[in-house]
Amino acid sequence: MGILPNNTGRAITTKQAGDAAEDEALLYLQQQGLRLITRNYRTPGRGGGEIDLIMRAPDGTLVFVEVRRRNSSLHGSAAASVGRVKQRRVVLAAQHYLLHLRSLPPCRFDVIEVTPEGCHWLPAAFDAT
Repeated sequence: MGILPNNTGRAITTKQAGDAAEDEALLYLQQQGLRLITRNYRTPGRGGGEIDLIMRAPDGTLVFVEVRRRNSSLHGSAAASVGRVKQRRVVLAAQHYLLHLRSLPPCRFDVIEVTPEGCHWLPAAFDAT
């Protein structure tokens, strides 16, 4: 676990920074009308996937959200860091989550980028193929 400086002069862990980014993303999405279903959904077993936020859109769509935090765009956007391997893990975790539902709602995969300037939401950033 890495240690990062913050604006208070105290060091925070990368886990704390990630949790804070998820908190910010969650608040932003709730302000856009989405409702939280669950947070940090993990599949069992080694090598499984994780979904940062599972939300319900006002139209009933189940939204699987990957949250990415970036302090600067020096190394590219946070959204660009969600490569094929990460997408595949999120899709596998979503499939596992959907196994527990009685009926399948419409679904999509979003990415939300959290930067010092705020949140940038990319609805339907990738698909399950």
